[in-house]
Amino acid sequence: MRFSSFYFIVFVMFFFIEVLIALFVRDAFVRPYLGDTFVVIVIYCFVLSFLNTPVYPTIIAVLLFSYGVEIMQYFKLVELLGLSEYPLARTVIGTSFAWGDMVAYTAGALLIGLFERYRLGKSLS
Repeated sequence: MRFSSFYFIVFVMFFFIEVLIALFVRDAFVRPYLGDTFVVIVIYCFVLSFLNTPVYPTIIAVLLFSYGVEIMQYFKLVELLGLSEYPLARTVIGTSFAWGDMVAYTAGALLIGLFERYRLGKSLS
């Protein structure tokens, strides 16, 4: 374990953007797609704020986690757990599966990969 102020600052920035999107944006692109793209970045930066893990495996792990959450939405996990009446659970876990969300998560992972490749000046392996 370690603490990375760089990743933590990026995490806080993107988390703040996510909160603003959730509170104030009601459209057909930014909230559903850009928000889902950014959530992968938020999770990735949070993980690397505290763990010293390799870039590529971390990107893959965060992407698979995001896919897993989306798959749980397909199986109506919120309803199965009896949490339908809790807005926080509905927001965090989500309630509806969408292939577009999977694409947005993938786009977020690709953006992270491009950023890290540029930042590190080397391949992601």
